[in-house]
Amino acid sequence: MNNTLKTTMLMAALTALFMVGGQVMAGQRGMMIALVMALGLNFFAYWNSDKMALAMNKAREVSPQEAPDLHQLVANLAQRAGLPMPRVYVVDDPTPNAFATGRNPEHAAVAVTTGIMHALNREELEGVVAHELAHIQNRDILISSIAAVMAGAISYLATMAQWSMIFGGHRDDEGGGNPITAIAMMIIAPLAASMIQMAISRSREYIADATGAQICGQPKALASALYKLSTRNQEHPMDVNPASAQMYIVNPLSGSSMAKLFSTHPPMEERINRLMAM
Repeated sequence: MNNTLKTTMLMAALTALFMVGGQVMAGQRGMMIALVMALGLNFFAYWNSDKMALAMNKAREVSPQEAPDLHQLVANLAQRAGLPMPRVYVVDDPTPNAFATGRNPEHAAVAVTTGIMHALNREELEGVVAHELAHIQNRDILISSIAAVMAGAISYLATMAQWSMIFGGHRDDEGGGNPITAIAMMIIAPLAASMIQMAISRSREYIADATGAQICGQPKALASALYKLSTRNQEHPMDVNPASAQMYIVNPLSGSSMAKLFSTHPPMEERINRLMAM
């Protein structure tokens, strides 16, 4: 199954899980309320994901005068990709990493840490920026933002189900309020939502690696950059909000090994192997 189809199916599963949670709480009426909430949350994420991501990661916009080389590099790659020039941001952190955000190519931003410009040579940095531009081109930021909001909403539904049971929740005539089902929902739904969100993130990273390699024309340079970034982030994890970890090109949080099922990023060895095969 290709990664695009997999992402579509995972997003559908996330929405369905949200609606099932509403039904468990309040029957058909609850399912309809959950659907309306899902649409509202998606609308909010569409318009505000970039502002939230940049603020959460303490990114500051830099002008062409402040960072002429970085701006020129981004502009050249954006032109190759056929994209509008994104806004350029810097995160003051010595650990090398990067992310992109924005609801569409016309409202996009690329952010790099101060450390990445010292850790990589120009070809490797081009590979990283091309990867981030690929996320913009493929609308990955919007998909990831919606997935994150939906996963958070499902966890909120589970919490509401818990409080509903504690205070003698309402049971309607349309099939809601079963206590056993509600307990299962409280335990399983947040876990399932997180797993789906992480699976979406992993699928999009593979696509961005391939597209980014095509944009910069140097798959080996991107592979080399990924190896360096992964090593540095394991040695010196970044102090970032866990909710934004999936946005970065490599996992910024911890150098400890994680089960593949619960990782927001694909295995680094597999990413590098795919790039080298190109």
